[in-house]
Amino acid sequence: MKKINLGSEGLIVPSVGLGCMGMTGFEEGHMYGEADEREAIATIHQSLELGGNFLDTADLYGPFKNEQLIAKAIKGRRNDCIIATKFGWEIDDNHKVTWAINGKKEYVKKAVERSLKNLHTDYIDLYYMHRLDKNTPIEETVAAMSELVKAGKVGFIGLSEVSSSTIERAHAIHPITAVQSEYSLFERTTESRGILDTLRKLGIGFVAYSPLGRGFLSGQIQTLDDLPADDFRRAIPRFQEPHFYKNIELVKAIETMALEKGITTSQLALAWIINKGILPIPGTKRRKYLTQNIAAADIVLTDAELSKLESIVPLGTDTGNPYDTFSMGLID
Repeated sequence: MKKINLGSEGLIVPSVGLGCMGMTGFEEGHMYGEADEREAIATIHQSLELGGNFLDTADLYGPFKNEQLIAKAIKGRRNDCIIATKFGWEIDDNHKVTWAINGKKEYVKKAVERSLKNLHTDYIDLYYMHRLDKNTPIEETVAAMSELVKAGKVGFIGLSEVSSSTIERAHAIHPITAVQSEYSLFERTTESRGILDTLRKLGIGFVAYSPLGRGFLSGQIQTLDDLPADDFRRAIPRFQEPHFYKNIELVKAIETMALEKGITTSQLALAWIINKGILPIPGTKRRKYLTQNIAAADIVLTDAELSKLESIVPLGTDTGNPYDTFSMGLID
């Protein structure tokens, strides 16, 4: 697979990564339905074989189960992988998520040691702050992350779901390699808020999670019955009225364009992101979707095709919030 520079600090990654969150459940149920460890590990192995060696996880997922799954999958192959994990959602000593955000220096040190242990490694390639701790200066958090780089425990540092102001303040303390936020044809807030412009100006890479609009842009969801009963998406506005069936109509228009080009709806949505120089990390836990996602790296879209696609879902289109009210409040 083609490689790209993620930011300007020297991190080279494949042009499509693998989001691993859905491969394990949460302590309070599953994210995207029932998990299958054997198939998840096989999916990671196939991704590595196809050049998709950028694996995205977080201590929150499980908690810890996702990092442990990755450790199991890449045993003996650590140097073949680029591991990105995250901290910030506070997890207590009983492995319970408190649902507070903790960016204090002491917690950064505690969190990285846990992740190193769970990943069975002595270094993390890219370490993100999962959400901004609004009660702790970003300078304190990033200074603590910088110490991890100096100690050789972390290669590069990143932030997630942060504003331009936070990015600039953080970057002044230690070079930020990447910012990860939700980004897709259905979610372009980072664009409308000028955050992408800030990243380009500072030479920081952008990683797009949920690049398929939390599955909407796969074209596989036609009714809510297509979602498992314990799927968290049932509780978020994008999958509820008045947005759900309006979004279905948008997907149908995108699907028509994809068919004309001889590719899938998912591939068109991913190619749109890749052609912008952004790294998408589509989440999948099954091999049948993985190959399709990775093939999107080779799809070239003309300026006319990009314009046509963006005319279907213009910047500012309201497709519904991707989170509930509590989680939306944690975005900087």
